[in-house]
Amino acid sequence: MPEGPELHLASLFVNKMCEGVVFTGPVRKSEVSKNPDVPFTCDAYIITATSRGKEVKLTLTPMKSDDPKQRVKAGQAVEPMDIVFRFGMSGFFRFTAEDELPKHAHLRFFSKENPCRVLSFVDARRFGSWHPNGTWQADRGPCIMFEYKSFRENVVSHLSDRAFDRPICEVLLNQKYFNGIGNYLRAEILFRLNIPPFVPARDVLEGLTTEDLCDNMKPVKNETADTKTTPQIKKGKAVKQEADDLLRLCHTVPLEVVKMGGKGYDPEKADYSAFEAWLQCYYVDGMKSLRDHNGRTVWFRGDPGPMAPKNSKSPKAKKRVKKEEDHDYTDKKKVARSRSENTVKKRLIKEERVAKTPQKEKTANRKETGSKRRKAEKAREMSTPQRETRSKACRRKSSSGEPTAGPQKRNGRVTRKDGK
Repeated sequence: MPEGPELHLASLFVNKMCEGVVFTGPVRKSEVSKNPDVPFTCDAYIITATSRGKEVKLTLTPMKSDDPKQRVKAGQAVEPMDIVFRFGMSGFFRFTAEDELPKHAHLRFFSKENPCRVLSFVDARRFGSWHPNGTWQADRGPCIMFEYKSFRENVVSHLSDRAFDRPICEVLLNQKYFNGIGNYLRAEILFRLNIPPFVPARDVLEGLTTEDLCDNMKPVKNETADTKTTPQIKKGKAVKQEADDLLRLCHTVPLEVVKMGGKGYDPEKADYSAFEAWLQCYYVDGMKSLRDHNGRTVWFRGDPGPMAPKNSKSPKAKKRVKKEEDHDYTDKKKVARSRSENTVKKRLIKEERVAKTPQKEKTANRKETGSKRRKAEKAREMSTPQRETRSKACRRKSSSGEPTAGPQKRNGRVTRKDGK
């Protein structure tokens, strides 16, 4: 799922590609999307983008005509419109020629050019959303990257909230306090500080202040610490050092991803090699994994902590392989999506059998013909000895002169045994 760094990189991508480009006409939505229509149409407008945590806002700004006498046509927008996007599992933006429009482009902005180009929101799984005339979601906290001071204050001032009774790994995904942190970021942050994922969040965060005691601009050392230095829990509280400032790493680690280019954000290339080399914990060989109380997989090293779910099992390891599957599911395809891999394999085997049916029918016919022939020969063999036995018995009787009982029919006449 795209996290704070990817959303910010998406906004940078839009600003770079749309700089100096004039757009025109209505904003068009795909037929399969269930998101709302965007009631915006204008002869000439520009697009800019900004991000905040796990949200991106596009601003559509109509361009004013240099001719003061020129009137705005009916139905044309005169005021800017903000559209707030949440990417879901697979959303991103692309800027392409009109004839190269991606298959899963669900919202489209057309340029005033010839040939025309299109900025589109692409979302194969359709978990993403957009909200015309939208604002930043009210229950989301300040951005971990670009509202760092407000972010710290928001967390430290609410440590008495019941939300912090939960394990630290689960609290890090609470967007009310950690807007922009996702699954891979929480694993990397906790790993660097050697904090077990299932220790009480309040024990880890108590003692931190609203002011960062470290130099915010000082780069964080990208080193793997020894597991023996894991903070000990004494009387329910973690022993902290000045460098073990989890809130600071929630700010600096995402910025490392932004500086690196995210997960190879460029939609045209999607090169993940640099990102995979940067990871120290998430999906890294030798690391452990468990599902938290919300069913999300958390990666870690060493002891999970006292609040680990009971009877929790590590999910089966999955290879991080780029898939080229079609995830644009319609209602009719939802059943197919839920099939397991084994079910799909059985279906393919069945199709292969159907494809080979003509040849099998020929073989079956030959086998059936041969079987009938063998049965007939066997029946003939069984009946032949009986006839031979009967004929031999008759010859023995006639030669011995033994009279036969009952009347005999000869040449159509009935005779008695005495010849009368």
